[in-house]
Amino acid sequence: MSTETITLDGRSLTLEQLESLARGAARAELDPAARRRMEAARHTVERAAAGDAPVYGVNTGFGHLATVRVDPARLDELQINLVRSHCAGVGPPLPAEQVRAAMALRANALARGHSGIRPETVETLLALLNAGAVPVVPSQGSVGASGDLAPLAQIALALTGEGTLVRDGRPLPALVVLRDLGLEPVRLAAKEGLALINGTQVSTGLGALALLQAERLACLADIAGASSLEGLKGSVKAFDARIQEIRPHPGQATVAGHLRRLTADSSVGESHRECGRVQDSYALRCMPQVHGAVRDALAHVRSVLEIETNATTDNPVVFSDTGEMISCGNFHGAPVAYGLDFLAIVMTDLASISERRIDRLVNPVLSDLPPFLSRDAGLHSGFMLAQVTAAALVSENKTLAHPASIDSIPTSANKEDHVSMSTWAARKATQVVDNVRRVVAIELLVAAQALDLLAPLVPGAGVAAVHAAIRERVPVLEADRVLSADIERLETMLLDGSLRAAAEAAVGPLE
Repeated sequence: MSTETITLDGRSLTLEQLESLARGAARAELDPAARRRMEAARHTVERAAAGDAPVYGVNTGFGHLATVRVDPARLDELQINLVRSHCAGVGPPLPAEQVRAAMALRANALARGHSGIRPETVETLLALLNAGAVPVVPSQGSVGASGDLAPLAQIALALTGEGTLVRDGRPLPALVVLRDLGLEPVRLAAKEGLALINGTQVSTGLGALALLQAERLACLADIAGASSLEGLKGSVKAFDARIQEIRPHPGQATVAGHLRRLTADSSVGESHRECGRVQDSYALRCMPQVHGAVRDALAHVRSVLEIETNATTDNPVVFSDTGEMISCGNFHGAPVAYGLDFLAIVMTDLASISERRIDRLVNPVLSDLPPFLSRDAGLHSGFMLAQVTAAALVSENKTLAHPASIDSIPTSANKEDHVSMSTWAARKATQVVDNVRRVVAIELLVAAQALDLLAPLVPGAGVAAVHAAIRERVPVLEADRVLSADIERLETMLLDGSLRAAAEAAVGPLE
């Protein structure tokens, strides 16, 4: 584990810091000022628990049962019953990285000081996070309404010594892990169970990790597109800075600048300067407009998730300065669901335009290159099936891009009568981003082969550097071989940052 420490105060956590916590590259601690706010809010809850007035979730039942008063002597029992009953998720467990993101986000939300939970309870949650002990959380079962109730309940359950924790790859009873770490199981007090499970942190955690990957892919798609442009002997005229200035979308200007820099001083470009082609296909000519619009959409999604990362998404919320506890709807996942549906849509289109460039590279009807980029087409099929795989991934994404947020199934005896489906929006956005990464990897693989076939012509310095980096890990295709391994190597280069680093070493930082 890293020695870097990130202080959680409920107000300043960045998405990049969240990713570090999710990956186990940093530790988390509770801010002293946040602790004081939490203590003040806790006093408000305790006064409410001792009073006669009904307060939702403190001395009443939940959802449709909010009108049922609970015996003051059984308020602690009410909270553990809530957590146990809400552990109703099903399906394969969420990956550890995603669960860790949700744990860090829930702790950060509670640190804001409007939930009324004891600081000690949050510190137990952070102790598990820092020790790499991850609750087993089924991936299905949340509608993103009163927050991510079912998955967050599994995290809360582990704090009490029930359920399962995975540590060092081994699933163990939570009580065993707690004791091994020198921690006592949490005995939930008034409102604490509700505070732990009422929030959007699973949706937001998954969404934040997907967004960060999507932002990186947006840059990598520019690199792939520039490589395809060179491989297809496309024109850079459409990327003239003056064209972008008269339609001043920020993303469009950024992408056009990338494409100009990556292809600068290309002998491939010089070789067809007077070829007579008036204009290229949209998949080449409109890269600034399409890739750029994707970037602008992702910037909007980032703004939503940055707010949600440091928001109180509890119910009821506590205002210790006035001693009030107010029922509200901050747990509703609509902002997150809309944003992540938008992410899935635009990333699906980014893969779609990439696949069209892949097809142009392998299709002899659309280029001057050998069929399927094979020097001996017929005996060898070359990259024929690479394009088919890309098409399959794009088609899958088109289904996944159907918005989750437009669906609503009432729950809790119609008390929760309009739900967000934000968790499904997050899960499928994650799948979309994974598919996009593989499509971009295929484009880079195919474009590299096209550049080999254009030798001795040399592409721009940025594209040439990327090509050289690819050839360090994947040899040129001289005869048919298993392509899955080649695609996987390219995908690894996208994930580990080495391919982008190669481009930036040649042309400077890319956005």
